[in-house]
Amino acid sequence: MKEADTRMAELADFSAQIYRALPELDRADAIVQRINTAVSLGLIRPGDQLPAELELAEMFGVAVATLREALATLRDLNVVETRRGRFGGTFVVGAPSPSLDLLRKRITSLSMAELRDLGDEHATIAAGAIRMAADRADPTDLDMLESLAHALERADSPGARTRADSRFHIGIAVVAQSERLMTSEVRLQGEVGELLWAPLTREFDQVRAAEDHLAIVAALRRDDRELAQKIALEHIRANIYHLIDVKLTLTYATHDRDQL
Repeated sequence: MKEADTRMAELADFSAQIYRALPELDRADAIVQRINTAVSLGLIRPGDQLPAELELAEMFGVAVATLREALATLRDLNVVETRRGRFGGTFVVGAPSPSLDLLRKRITSLSMAELRDLGDEHATIAAGAIRMAADRADPTDLDMLESLAHALERADSPGARTRADSRFHIGIAVVAQSERLMTSEVRLQGEVGELLWAPLTREFDQVRAAEDHLAIVAALRRDDRELAQKIALEHIRANIYHLIDVKLTLTYATHDRDQL
């Protein structure tokens, strides 16, 4: 897994995605959300140091006071801690624990059309990334993707499964060497990752998901991009079907309780 992490670092600088300037209307809460998402997806992890405050404020395009407000919230959430002294700074110390109640509200608030649209967008991004990865990947890249696929097999908690699954999909965009595709994939994983693996109703099929990842890598090794794309599209379709099933189960359960 360390080799895969090293290769991911060599292929892409995720900090450019995590710390990019915020939209004009976003403030401290947007910084909190973005860093929380990055930690949840495993893009920055416990032990990693954030850039210095002045640098970080400039990267986000906010005032230092706004940044400090966001960092204070992240400290309260036990996601980061600030250390003083010669080797001080702000360090990630833990992944945020998603609230199951909030995740239930998130998925039940999504309409069927929104879930289908989310699947269509993800399928389009994934197909493009695989096509480009097939052209640009070298054997070391594919070794990295295979290592990330095996990480999902070993993941033993919802958070670990979220991170392993997301890192594989983002890894394909990294291998594709497309910053725009990677940005889109990071955003999509932030929208669906925790919902997919959260224990809201029945558990998502971890074994099948890992097998799909390994099958995609095997197809890329054979330079069979059509098969790799087909597997990826079926994989994403299964993801969306699961989310739809979770939404319907939770919606009907709420309706039944209201009728009592």
